[in-house]
Amino acid sequence: MEATELLKRVRKIEIKTRGLSKHIFAGEYHSAFKGKGMAFSEVREYQYGDDIRNIDWNVTARFNHPYIKIYEEERELTVMLIVDVSGSREFGTQSLLKKNIITEISAVLSFSAIQNNDKVGVIMFSDRVEKFIPPKKGKQHILRIIRELINFEPVNRGTNITESLRFFTNAIKKRSTAFLISDFMDDNFEDALKIASKKHDIVGLRIYDLRDTELPSIGLIKLLDAESSEDIWVDTSSNYIRDTYRHSWRKRTEDLNEMLSKIGVDYAQISTDEDYVKPLMNLFKRRAG
Repeated sequence: MEATELLKRVRKIEIKTRGLSKHIFAGEYHSAFKGKGMAFSEVREYQYGDDIRNIDWNVTARFNHPYIKIYEEERELTVMLIVDVSGSREFGTQSLLKKNIITEISAVLSFSAIQNNDKVGVIMFSDRVEKFIPPKKGKQHILRIIRELINFEPVNRGTNITESLRFFTNAIKKRSTAFLISDFMDDNFEDALKIASKKHDIVGLRIYDLRDTELPSIGLIKLLDAESSEDIWVDTSSNYIRDTYRHSWRKRTEDLNEMLSKIGVDYAQISTDEDYVKPLMNLFKRRAG
């Protein structure tokens, strides 16, 4: 992509997503993704009803009057975006491609994070880890992330979520909140997710298209597998084929829901033909509740 066109797209996404993160998501994000613990803030004089376990005995002895320690939530987080850049992200039959939604959601989460003084990092993966951007703060860092998501061309086109989670677990030692953003066109990553979720707070965001869920009846068509680059002819006028396709989607969805629920991973589904604000807000509210 030409540099001028890239800058225009980055600016357009920045304007939209910064506004959303500032005016809509700021409070919800803060409530949904709390800090990792409590940190000492200050001391004040003891008041009736205070927990005596918080008395600061050194200060109390110095002033011959009881003082207690005040603690605040330790707010700063490390936020990791684990982003699927496989071939299937280029699919979309509605208003936007999956990769467009993924980029905008990543930008919203990033701007929400830096408004709360959190660090943001990115792992882009296909069937291998394609790029790692270490966690940092600041607007320029977020703009770099957006540029990479718009313009990045992966080497491979397949999907291997296990590889991305293994890399994440090894690379990020400090506990973090990680958003796994993918269409989840992959199986057998349960063990890697279990290991990662024991150390980190994982949130799943599944991006899908209407045509992932069902086929229209439009006769004989040629379909391209975006990840294997294989062509296949499909007779969409066949009730059996359409029913099988629909059942396959439902079964994959049920299996994914069951697995994430069992592991304790919060999760939202976002379609390419809907506004992503509502499902994200609902996710944040569930977590804050």
